Formats: sequence, structure tokens, C-alpha cells
Amino acid sequence: MTPFMNSTPTPSAADDPRCIPIKLTQPLPVGDACEYPRYTALDHHLWRTLYERQEKLLPGRAADEFLTGLATLDLDSHRVPALADVSARLHRATGWRIARTPGLLDAGDFFGYLAQRIFPCTDYLRSADELDYTPAPDCFHDIFGHTPMIVHPRFADFYQKVGQAALRCGTNFHLFEGLTRIYWFTVEFGLIKNPGGPRIYGNGIISSSGETLHSLSGKAQIHPFLPGVVAQQPYDIWHFQERLYIVSSFEELESSFDAWCRKNAIA
Repeated sequence: MTPFMNSTPTPSAADDPRCIPIKLTQPLPVGDACEYPRYTALDHHLWRTLYERQEKLLPGRAADEFLTGLATLDLDSHRVPALADVSARLHRATGWRIARTPGLLDAGDFFGYLAQRIFPCTDYLRSADELDYTPAPDCFHDIFGHTPMIVHPRFADFYQKVGQAALRCGTNFHLFEGLTRIYWFTVEFGLIKNPGGPRIYGNGIISSSGETLHSLSGKAQIHPFLPGVVAQQPYDIWHFQERLYIVSSFEELESSFDAWCRKNAIA
């Protein structure tokens, strides 16, 4: 789940109620407690359209680990999957589960769930006029974009550590801001080296046709991932990313993040 995705927002996007963080007053339903909504035929059509478009774009662009995770989850390409079913498959793979969230969560609540190996996930889809851009989280971004990477053991452990580190930031806003930048440039917009060239693992790219094409077009500057540098790098939520960071492996991603956390006393 992420509050903003992709490029060129509508003028009213910043005022979209879907983009206002929700502070929880009670626990979210998790796993089998996630009920399946009454999706319309249009909802399923939108899911199928988005899925088929990315399915054509991602081979040769997405990380092997993402494609393997997508195959492992065996998501329905024609109908919106049930969160309970995806949760069960994730739990069998890496011990993660899914919680159904009504929308964008307060950062503290969101990272708190990640720390427990629970991914907060929406279950509603963007509208038909938002195929290329939506300012709010939706279940295509969350399910298709996020969950395949959580199947990978090293990335699943890294994702949990991000949540745990966020909670340890306490009232240190500067440190927390640095951690959210690391989150943005890895979980959302990360690249990984491959013998055939850079590959995408960040779900903000993977769930967007425009970001997928832009990220490997040569228009974005690609730099080595160094947590201390990334923590100082602001990002733009409204436009295509002009700067991206690449790791050599997910082992490097996890170990370098561990070192950054130790240096900042949040390990």
C-alpha cells in the first residue's frame, strides 16, 4: 500500500479523500477475516485490463524474483482475487499475512503491521478513468504490485525490518523521514542488477505501465543503493521518478539496511 502512484496527477488529486491517512481505532481484519466484496463486472474488467497490460510489459523488465513470486501466487488474471486467498498463499510462502484496510493508513499504523509480517491491503479498484494514474492506493497496486515480492524470503525479511525500524524511530522525525525515503526508493521504486540489465522490483513501477517504460528508458538517473545517501534524497510523488537506486542483490539490500539501522540505533 502506498498513498501516491505514478505520474501527472489531476488538479484535485491532493484533495482526494482517499489520500487522507486513516488513524485506526480498532484492529484490521486479517487473513480469513477479510471478506470478499461484491465486485461489479466493471471491477473485474478493470482488473483484467490492468493485469493483461502489465503481463505483456514486465517480462525482460521485472526482476526474476517478482516474476517467480507472481507465478507462485498464481493470481487470477480475470477476476479480482480474494484477500483471504492471497493471504493464505503468502503465509505458506514466507509467513506473511494480509489485512484488509479501508484506505491509506496512518504511517504509524502501517509500519506497525509490517513489523508483524502483515501487509495492509485495499480491496477496491481505481475507476475506469484512472487506468494510467491514481492518486490513491488500490488493490491492483497492492495485490499485483506488492505481494509477489513478499514471496521472496530475503525481501520478506527486509520488509518486516523496515516496519520494525520505523517503530524504533520514536519521535525522531528526521530519522523517520530518512527511513520513509529508503522505503520509497526500494519497496516502491527499487531496481536490481541482472546480467541482462537493470530489472524492476519496486511495486510503484511494476503496477504502472508508464513507470515501467520510463524507469528503463534511460531518462531516469540510476545510482547505486547506499542507504545513507538515499535517506537524504527527497522524492516527488507527483511525477515520473528522475532518480532511481539499484542493488546488486536482495542480500545486499538487507545487509546494507541492517548496517544503516545499527548506525542509527534502530536495529
